[in-house]
Amino acid sequence: MTQKAAAAILKMAPSTLSNCLHRVITRVRTGHTIRGLVTLGADEIAYCKGRKYATIIYDLDRSHVVWVGRGLGRETIDRFFNEQLSDGQKQRIRWASCDRGRAYTGAIQHHCPNATLVIDRFHVVKALNEALDAVRKDEWRGLDKRGRQAIKGLRWMLGMHARNRSKKQSRFLNALRTSNRRIHRAWVLKDEFGRIWHFTYPGAARQFLKRWMTAALRSRLPSLKTFVTTVRNHFDNILSFIERPLTNAVGEGINRLLKIVKNRASGFRGLEPFADLIFLTIGDLDIPAHIPSDLRTL
Repeated sequence: MTQKAAAAILKMAPSTLSNCLHRVITRVRTGHTIRGLVTLGADEIAYCKGRKYATIIYDLDRSHVVWVGRGLGRETIDRFFNEQLSDGQKQRIRWASCDRGRAYTGAIQHHCPNATLVIDRFHVVKALNEALDAVRKDEWRGLDKRGRQAIKGLRWMLGMHARNRSKKQSRFLNALRTSNRRIHRAWVLKDEFGRIWHFTYPGAARQFLKRWMTAALRSRLPSLKTFVTTVRNHFDNILSFIERPLTNAVGEGINRLLKIVKNRASGFRGLEPFADLIFLTIGDLDIPAHIPSDLRTL
């Protein structure tokens, strides 16, 4: 139920309900301190129909949001570390998961001296899929009408995980070996890269990734060469996944809930109403014992 619908049931203006919630959240969070943060996650989310952005910091061990900040970039993340955490709390953070953006990685490395940075697997896979799609687009532009018809619908097939493909789709992709060698080469490299997430020994993963990078460079595909540069720049932080497999499952779960919360906050244009609902549903609030626990259920 959206706040608008709830306000209609309560026969009050939506802004009045929003103000009431804000006062409650402010009162509960006054004097609140973040406790036991060992594994930190950082991400961003759009609000106001994608026109504005907020930075979200969450506790990956407890699966809840600990901070919401207006805007993106290094300045926003620095504000979280400077205003919300003591020096001792920063030193107790052991793991941090984020995308490969310099704002995230730079801030975490600066403020958390004991943290091992793990580049979010989701963002690495996304970058590789974009490189693969760039190869497909290049080939598409160079084909005639008949050639384009032959690879129509290929975009989604290329991005699918092997276990999700049908036998017919696998046969079609394998046939690219003779019909379009460049796309086939890029697809094989993309599927091969997926093995990196299943290694259990860092040394073996390191050797595999080096061999894969060499093969990608030899492919003579510009977009894959660009991806190799990205991997090289974040080599150790990608391999940190082997030691501490921070999957994006928790982050994806939180993002899924954030989308539900955003729908609930529809009709309100500022960050405050959105942040209030985030803390109410998936935040680290100290909810008084006399308030029913199902209040926070989605």
